[in-house]
Amino acid sequence: MHDLTGALWRTSSRSNDQGLCVEVADNLVDVLGLVALRDSKDQAGPTLAVSPPGWTAFIGAIRGGRFDR
Repeated sequence: MHDLTGALWRTSSRSNDQGLCVEVADNLVDVLGLVALRDSKDQAGPTLAVSPPGWTAFIGAIRGGRFDR
């Protein structure tokens, strides 16, 4: 488990008002070497931590349409 006290959480500028958002804290790369994610509806709930290369690959897959239906 990581101490995420200094995390600066943000949501996408494309998020809507339905509460179906994921928040990301990418300011922890230099401190902890990770990118953290959480459910915006459950901010005190569990978080997911991924490596910076893993995050970059995930974002690239999204932009490349890999998860489109």
